[in-house]
Amino acid sequence: LASIDLLLAAAFVSDAQYNRNIPFKTSPEAVRLYYLYNHWIMRTATYFFIFLNLSLAVFEEPAVYPLPFLVTSVVEVLCLVVFFGRLTHFAKVTRRNVFWKDTKNICIMVAILLSLTDLAIYGVLRMYDVRSIRWSRIVRPIFLINFAESRQIRRAFRSIRNTLPEITYVFLLFMFSLLMFSLMALKLFGERNLQTAEGLPYFKNYLEIVFDLYVLVTTANSPDVMMPAFDFSSWYALFFIAFVIVNTYIFMSLFLAVVYNNYKKHLKNEIRKLAYMKHCKMIEAFNILKEEEGAQFVVREAQWKQLVKLVAPDISNSHRELLLRISDDEQKGFIDKKSFVQLADLLNIQVITLKIRSHPLGQWMPGVYKSAVSRFLRSMVRHRGFVWTYDVIILINAIFIALDEETPYISYAEWVFLALYIIEILLKVYTYEPRAFFGKNQFWNWFDTLIIFAALTATILNTTLRSTTKYNSQQILDIVFILRVLRLIRIVDSIQRFRVIMNTLINIVPTMLTFGGLTLVVYCVFAIIGMELFHGKIQFFPANSNAPHSLECGNTALKDSLFARAKYCKNNFNNFASSFIVLMELTVVNQWHDILSLFSLTPAVFFANGFANVTVQPAKLYFIAFHIVMVIIIVNIFVSFILEAFFVEYSLEKSEVETAIEQKIQELGMGVQEDELQDEHLLDNMESAEHDLEGEGGTKPQSKGLVFKIASKRYRTVDSLLQRMFEAEIPLEDEGPSVEEFLNLSPTAAIPSNVTSESAA
Repeated sequence: LASIDLLLAAAFVSDAQYNRNIPFKTSPEAVRLYYLYNHWIMRTATYFFIFLNLSLAVFEEPAVYPLPFLVTSVVEVLCLVVFFGRLTHFAKVTRRNVFWKDTKNICIMVAILLSLTDLAIYGVLRMYDVRSIRWSRIVRPIFLINFAESRQIRRAFRSIRNTLPEITYVFLLFMFSLLMFSLMALKLFGERNLQTAEGLPYFKNYLEIVFDLYVLVTTANSPDVMMPAFDFSSWYALFFIAFVIVNTYIFMSLFLAVVYNNYKKHLKNEIRKLAYMKHCKMIEAFNILKEEEGAQFVVREAQWKQLVKLVAPDISNSHRELLLRISDDEQKGFIDKKSFVQLADLLNIQVITLKIRSHPLGQWMPGVYKSAVSRFLRSMVRHRGFVWTYDVIILINAIFIALDEETPYISYAEWVFLALYIIEILLKVYTYEPRAFFGKNQFWNWFDTLIIFAALTATILNTTLRSTTKYNSQQILDIVFILRVLRLIRIVDSIQRFRVIMNTLINIVPTMLTFGGLTLVVYCVFAIIGMELFHGKIQFFPANSNAPHSLECGNTALKDSLFARAKYCKNNFNNFASSFIVLMELTVVNQWHDILSLFSLTPAVFFANGFANVTVQPAKLYFIAFHIVMVIIIVNIFVSFILEAFFVEYSLEKSEVETAIEQKIQELGMGVQEDELQDEHLLDNMESAEHDLEGEGGTKPQSKGLVFKIASKRYRTVDSLLQRMFEAEIPLEDEGPSVEEFLNLSPTAAIPSNVTSESAA
């Protein structure tokens, strides 16, 4: 068993690697509990119950799939018990004063108490047939945000919160422009007795004008909102053109720039703090394991190996030896302080270990496999012309897929293309070592093979059934058609530029998931509020329904309305799934004002004439609030951030740690040589041969042994990608203490007192 000091040091290194900022207690019992807290099973279970708790809205009234109240309440109580247990576990590993000062822990406890209280009240009222509102459902996303595992989502929310003050000034200026144009519109058109296409007064009410022009900023009601004035006089088009230029093109672009610039600034500060804390944790680990060696302190090689085994048990022995050779470059038998601090960064660089084996046919039939004909055949497969030939075949196949299959020649051509694809796979397996060709990192090779043989199986089955019986399965035909189309995706792997883009998108998926979490939280909150406000106002009926008011979506207020005529009745807030779909439509923006107008009008049916106008305005505020939060803030940040990450992925530069690993691999003569860059174009500067095996961009023919390759565009954590994004923009003097100051930090000064654990979002 590892010593407690080694376990403690490994905990600090693991925290540095994954940028965890949990000030845990260092007693032996607390350290073991901390390992259990961070175990992947515990984290997976926590996420499972978080999403189970969120998904209860699908089964609760109003439900997509109704379940008895007893079932949903028991599941909810179970989730809350798990959350409380997770929070108690967290309290056991952290210091008491730190735990109670951490606002995210307070938020979780308050959310648990509110949920239990609301559940009890709702249950009692239900027993007496009194309808009430499950108001606590709106706090369920708090569990997704504030548990320690969701630090990326929490950091994003915190950055958005810090960005709001700067956004406010631009938003106020935008609103001033909107109000001024609305006032001009009232004076220009209000007294001219114009009417809309529906026969309603045109630009008579100031608040309605403000709303219509706000919608025009999104272009959702353009040119409809302009047409009555434009029909009256062509000169009035100048008013709307000026409005769109000022507010849509200038203000919205300015809004995007301010939102992203300030968000990026605050996020950069967060990443700078992460880099500082990472170095501090590595100093803590070093001070635990250090031994005196002459005039300096070092970590012995044996302890270093045990430490790496604890922190990264999944890496191979050869990978571990490679990291040791980098850390102990002169092979002194120990690692100094400066090299030790880089261990977390070394572990975050994905190094692919490739075992170079000779082809089995070269062992079984050496005479045939090494003959002149065989060598020529293998060189032909490795040649770029082979790839180009199959690119042309794929394009021709795409044309044939679009043609009518009932033509006999088209049907026979399908067998020809299948035969060509099978020949391609067989030639590649003959040329490349099979275990390397079907390695776990060879996604496109697996994809090609599975698609081709699945298409072959489905085509044979469909042909057999059609020839032997009159049975013609539409399901099998659908599978065949889908597989034929999927075959065309092979061109992504065949064409370098396509593969570059796809690999880049795959590499930034973790970042996209962070914003997916943000979107999920916003959608859940607004969906629950929307269900409480608008449930039952709109009903959907099948096309052949004879139910009363089925043509008006179950509401007489919609009689002869554009909404009902367009058959938008399924766009409602009657359950959680429908609410999500409506919110997605609102996010896309197109026709969102029609949906808004619908839900703004329906409450008036249930109120007296004097309150009709009052009920209209709050409904509009709900949709406008969603548009501001989701479309203007989060979507703008999401788009800008993805662009930033995408451009970073296109960068040719590598970090110092990647360069050090690459140099050591080449020094050992165990590297995979990459293609020479042909030019300096952006696309061509990307590493594009991650899946190649030999020849172009791959390994040169070698004897048995090991080679290493850096997956230089991949990062084990989102924080690693973020740090890579901003490292060039953070001046050295802004990164906190210098490296020399880090190396001279005492154990007590390693973690500064002013840096605490993450607060709640």
